[in-house]
Amino acid sequence: MSGTKILIVDDEVIMRESLAGWLERDGHLVEKAGSGEEALENIKTVRFDILLVDIKMGGISGLEVLKNVKENDSDVEVVMITAYGSIPTAIEAIKNGAYDYLLKPFDPSELGVLINKIIKHQAQARENLYLREQYKDRTRFESMIGQSPPMQEVFDLIQDIAPVESTVLILGETGTGKGLAAKAIHTASPLSEGPFVIVNCGSIPEHLMESELFGHQKGAFTDARETKKGRLELAHGGTIFLDEIGEISMRMQIDLLRVLEDRVFYRVGGTQPISADFRVIAATNRNLEEAIREGIFREDLYYRLNVISFKMPPLRKRKEDIPLLAEHFIRRFSQETKKQIDTISREAMDEIMIYEWPGNVRELENAIERAVVVGKGRSIQPGDLPLFRAEYQNLPGSSSLREIEKLHITTILNENKWNISKSAKILEIDRSTLYNKIKAYGINKSS
Repeated sequence: MSGTKILIVDDEVIMRESLAGWLERDGHLVEKAGSGEEALENIKTVRFDILLVDIKMGGISGLEVLKNVKENDSDVEVVMITAYGSIPTAIEAIKNGAYDYLLKPFDPSELGVLINKIIKHQAQARENLYLREQYKDRTRFESMIGQSPPMQEVFDLIQDIAPVESTVLILGETGTGKGLAAKAIHTASPLSEGPFVIVNCGSIPEHLMESELFGHQKGAFTDARETKKGRLELAHGGTIFLDEIGEISMRMQIDLLRVLEDRVFYRVGGTQPISADFRVIAATNRNLEEAIREGIFREDLYYRLNVISFKMPPLRKRKEDIPLLAEHFIRRFSQETKKQIDTISREAMDEIMIYEWPGNVRELENAIERAVVVGKGRSIQPGDLPLFRAEYQNLPGSSSLREIEKLHITTILNENKWNISKSAKILEIDRSTLYNKIKAYGINKSS
């Protein structure tokens, strides 16, 4: 049984028994009341999930039952049962808090659909309440962790924007958790039961991007051996997350803008228009306004994406979150590696609090994973951390974030003999981003 408790309130015996029979066959727990007075007595001792209430009854009317129920427990959903001539009264009941009304005579399948809809609605409401209670301590939201004021602002903003389904642009440095924020928005939105489709615009080669986004028809090109749905089509009814949106080509920007405007597109090699309804969340570590000035990003696409935007704070701006994050990663990697590492030493904590973390939370995660793997005792020590080598300690105290990041990338490249794919994987960035940083910092094999 579903465990859903339903009270049928109707002064007609046949109607009560028919409704009870239909609902019990569907596995619900059903009780019956022959009058408004009896119904009000029942709800004093039993907590029902749903009430089916006839509007016109002798004595206390259905509207009075509705009013009493909503005053005492607003979470109980009430469905009014009415004849054709009482539709205006039923509409008044909805204005006063009724969930819906059923017009006599109605089919059992119609009742079943409505009951299932209410159950789903109540489950979502309970989940939202649970989330609000769970995050009262304000240290966690979905997979994000933080108690700092900047993260509190992010948590609040996500709760505000999740229900409205507007396009969102998430800004921030690499490794700050833009993808986690996008998933949190999706999970807290009305589209949460739909798909969450990720497109990493920086890692998909330009010649494949069109097929990845729009799909292709069989035979559209040499390797198109079968028809394939694109990411946009797969995202129907859910959210598409365009990560690293600043990396897509100008030609693809034009195509993407057209899709965002009318939600219609064509598969590669196709002639049939395809419609898809989805929410768009985009993210980038680029300064798109600067990219517009440089002529490498379209201004009209920027404004189409920038309906609601916010910036994920870098870890150096939220250092009070580092102990929470470190403890979380220690627990996680200890479980995964089956090693008994319980904590981090005061000296090691001092080190990670001083470090500027150019790679942000992702870099901290990698550092803790490494420390757990190589650590010998039950507590992480400074020597277990990969970042605090002599070359970092010899940097002047006034070193900029740019200098630290350049040194870190150079170190990883040299340690891996300039294997770009392996280095990019360790740095947790895509190859194109690594190439861009190598060029921007002027790094070469002799660095």
